[in-house]
Amino acid sequence: MSLIVQKYGGSSVADAESIKRVAKRIVETRKAGNEVVVVVSAMGDTTDELLDLANQVTPLATGRELDMLLTAGERISMALLAMAIKSLGQEARSYTGSQAGLITDAKHGSARIVDVTPKRVRDALDAGAVAIVAGFQGFNRGTGDITTLGRGGSDTTAVALAAALDADVCEIYTDVDGVFTADPRVVPAARKIDRITSEEMLELAAAGAKVLYIRAVEYARRHGVTLHVRSSFNNNVGTLVVNPKDGESVEEPIIAGVASDLSEAKITVVGVPDVPGKAAQIFTIVATTDANIDMIVQNVSTAATGLTDISFTLPKSDGAKVLKVLEDNKAQVGFHSLQYDDQIGKLALVGAGMRTNAGVSAKLFTALFEAGINIEMISTSEIRISVVTRADTINEAVRVVHRAFDLDGEEVAQVHGGTGR
Repeated sequence: MSLIVQKYGGSSVADAESIKRVAKRIVETRKAGNEVVVVVSAMGDTTDELLDLANQVTPLATGRELDMLLTAGERISMALLAMAIKSLGQEARSYTGSQAGLITDAKHGSARIVDVTPKRVRDALDAGAVAIVAGFQGFNRGTGDITTLGRGGSDTTAVALAAALDADVCEIYTDVDGVFTADPRVVPAARKIDRITSEEMLELAAAGAKVLYIRAVEYARRHGVTLHVRSSFNNNVGTLVVNPKDGESVEEPIIAGVASDLSEAKITVVGVPDVPGKAAQIFTIVATTDANIDMIVQNVSTAATGLTDISFTLPKSDGAKVLKVLEDNKAQVGFHSLQYDDQIGKLALVGAGMRTNAGVSAKLFTALFEAGINIEMISTSEIRISVVTRADTINEAVRVVHRAFDLDGEEVAQVHGGTGR
């Protein structure tokens, strides 16, 4: 008997018919002799609708009350799914995140999991039932409050339960057939990847690939959880995200895939005194906002003025607060001005095979040059090259790079639900 954790995203449980289809798949898995734990997201766009409703009531809702509101979405889908499973003759028990033992810190809106004690989930499995857990939510012991894990929290919930229960596999169900070499909505000829390392998946997720969230991949790698990304709309084998053991010889393809991200903005701090400690001062100030900084570039100092410019990218949602805190400290730092640009796009080329293959950078830059696409920033790691370009050229950039590295497949990739989640 295997223990399987299955996670279903919002597009997979978007309506009553979808919930019944998912319930049938779960019951089939249980009847095959497996123990099954299911983690569900809110139905369709429920979370966004609840946020819109909160904003209509007040733009100043507290984090505690927002968390109380938003967790309602997952509670609805978990209860409906349990009902659907029972109607098929299989016992099922639904649990909130706190009932399932997801213990978090006290940070509302983006809590981190600090412990998992899934006793009630284990009891349900021992009784022969399917355990249904509301994703995206947890509980802080110190405050006694409900918390939410932020975007992608249901993925993280599933991986955390898989690790705590020592599951054989954690299946992440979505509306595409697995992880592709590019977003199939942008590159219809993108190919499904059968097997990818957690290291490569981390880079793709960090670069904007939406099929898996970075926190879930990090948790899976840290705890040795094997992920299987597959579609809830068919029974096809998806993509395995694996953690190669130390010393294991795995011949990787040069390039795993191309990802893009339009959710970032660029801030340029203009006229920074080019003296030791200024960059540290700037990013210490930025750190007080809890903004996640991605790429950083410092220009060569102008000899005549002794000044330089420092540019960095960050989520658009963090832009306003970072601009404010920098402006408030302008005199202390001594820079001239700030420039804000939210019309940028980031492209990342990812592959473990880059380590042993020369010429990858040259091919990437040549492909963009021949397409007339200008590069504004460049960042690299051992298995990734990221570039920033204009937002209105990013989709074309993804397509030309995908072709340049011979990643196009012969068939059109299928997107069943339309959201990629």
